[in-house]
Amino acid sequence: MKILMRADTHVSFSVPVEEPKAICTFSQVLAALSVSLGSLVVGFVSAYTSPALVSMTNGNITSFEVTAQAASWVGGIMPLAGLAGGIAGGPFIEYLGRRNTILATAIPFIVSSLLIACAVNVAMVLAGRFLAGFCVGIASLSLPVYLGETVQPEVRGTLGLLPTAFGNIGILLCFVAGTYMDWSMLAFLGAALPVPFLVLMFLIPETPRWFVSRGREERARKALTWLRGKEADVEPELKGLMRSQADADRQATQNKMLELLKRNNLKPLSISLGLMFFQQLSGINAVIFYTVSIFKDAGSTIDGNVCTIIVGVVNFLATFIATLLIDRAGRKILLYVSNIAMIITLFVLGGFFYCKAHGPDVSHLGWLPLSCFVIYILGFSLGFGPIPWLMMGEILPSKIRGSAASVATAFNWSCTFVVTKTFQDMIDFMGAHGAFWLFGSICFIGLFFVILYVPETQGKTLEDIERKMMGRVRRMSSVANMKPLAFNM
Repeated sequence: MKILMRADTHVSFSVPVEEPKAICTFSQVLAALSVSLGSLVVGFVSAYTSPALVSMTNGNITSFEVTAQAASWVGGIMPLAGLAGGIAGGPFIEYLGRRNTILATAIPFIVSSLLIACAVNVAMVLAGRFLAGFCVGIASLSLPVYLGETVQPEVRGTLGLLPTAFGNIGILLCFVAGTYMDWSMLAFLGAALPVPFLVLMFLIPETPRWFVSRGREERARKALTWLRGKEADVEPELKGLMRSQADADRQATQNKMLELLKRNNLKPLSISLGLMFFQQLSGINAVIFYTVSIFKDAGSTIDGNVCTIIVGVVNFLATFIATLLIDRAGRKILLYVSNIAMIITLFVLGGFFYCKAHGPDVSHLGWLPLSCFVIYILGFSLGFGPIPWLMMGEILPSKIRGSAASVATAFNWSCTFVVTKTFQDMIDFMGAHGAFWLFGSICFIGLFFVILYVPETQGKTLEDIERKMMGRVRRMSSVANMKPLAFNM
């Protein structure tokens, strides 16, 4: 017997066992890349209205009239459709499977873009945007669940952020292409993007966890072997999945929505909802959707469209920085950095707009809005942009993962709709400075939420996270070779 001294577990007696090293196989990278191409489509679709509405509302280009009210619905209908898709996505990933649900969005994405590209009236544009938004709602909950259930814990953070990185590539691609294409040609480009996504999704398997939940042990073994490599011993992991499923089956009820209200399940669900709330109430979508008009109001010396592209580039680069750091620094550290960066920049922006409206003169500080926007986007993309979605696939218990992810996604899209539709009203009511100070205050509260309630999931298996979140881990004298499961609560 070998005595090991650990600072957090006092004295532990264990038989020395060589722990397997994490191997990030090509199969796992291919799986992450395949679903991330779907996220690229989501990013492009989400950003479409920002450049497209400029040419769409130009009577010389369109063959039909797009009024200001119609234009607001072209932009606003997608979050509402995303809400509907988020609600429908939960049952879909439970009954159709994670992979099949993601795959099923590819053709509707193509159809939605073609509807817009060939539109002869506003109704066709709205129909295309609604269909696209519905698919975005489904994809936004199914992508993190798929990756959470297929990627090894040691690289789950890195590969789990690929969808966010590709989503930002989609946004940037839309912004850049939108400077050269009108709304119709941009929609045709949007119809071409889902094709490689559709092809690659046929190459990857369903998640082993879903196969186990359906009693298909052999299919689960084959999926695990594909993901971990032919040389890997997948039996221990498979047995762990089966034990977790057996525990879930013993405690399961027929009504999944009532299951969410159980005390043990409310904690992880409330944490996920809290992260979604503070993500959207940081004002990110209001800032992104109204970037050009904000820069015009600020009297910036830099062209608004150039500023938008700069913000898109920063958003794209910041996510790759987060990808490099998340499995080294952990989730909570990045959330701290993200919150502090957003708090400082939002309050500085509020101060700038207050001085612009009430004095003193800040006309010589035309560079300040862009600087604040860059730091704000950098901070958001490091933490509160990708991590709420990543952690949704990590902390939600397996037996309620589909229904809970559906609730969290629907809640996220509800917050998105409220923020984007009320932002202009907020500016009219309290001024731009008041709006930015309000968002900054909410981020300040969010910092304490992260400190007090959000667990660290870095390097933990989904089973370890679930046992800790469900409160089923007892303090034991360490007789077995167990890793400490301490979370920074």
